Amino acid sequence: MKKLTVIILVFILFAFTSNRVERKLEIPEESIRFRVIANSNSMEDQTTKELVKEAVEEKLYNSLRDCETIEEARKITSEQLPEYQHLVEQALEENKISENKFTIDYGLNYFPEKMYNGIHYPPGKYESLVITLGQGQGDNWWCVLFPPLCLLEATKDTNTEDVEYSFFFQEILDKFF
Repeated sequence: MKKLTVIILVFILFAFTSNRVERKLEIPEESIRFRVIANSNSMEDQTTKELVKEAVEEKLYNSLRDCETIEEARKITSEQLPEYQHLVEQALEENKISENKFTIDYGLNYFPEKMYNGIHYPPGKYESLVITLGQGQGDNWWCVLFPPLCLLEATKDTNTEDVEYSFFFQEILDKFF
């Protein structure tokens, strides 16, 4: 009987915490997204998209990591648009990319339907920083700038090799059985 009670409690705890985790991972209503759209789906254009993303991502992280409000993030993002422009130009020049036409837009931009962390987001206009390369006909990369749901990857000194993953409920079961 004791084992059955523990199992029931573990499943109740799992149901309760899994619902809380999903809510924490949702993109808040007040957020700023970041999107880089490739010229096309050719290998070269997709590589260019990654180079541009990496060129701008670190600057974004360093600028926004300490922001506590969306107003603060908006101000910093809009003030630094010329710097993002320069970083994209520099990345294209350094990598000798012949097609160097691009646009940067900060404001309400259209996003197609998305699935993010298992949650459906309808198509629509969302506050975002969007870099469109060339014709913008290729696959895109996107994430959430504020709150910073994607920029943690941008730090070069982050060491994820030492992270140890464990399954909480398996630990509980192991402890009791």
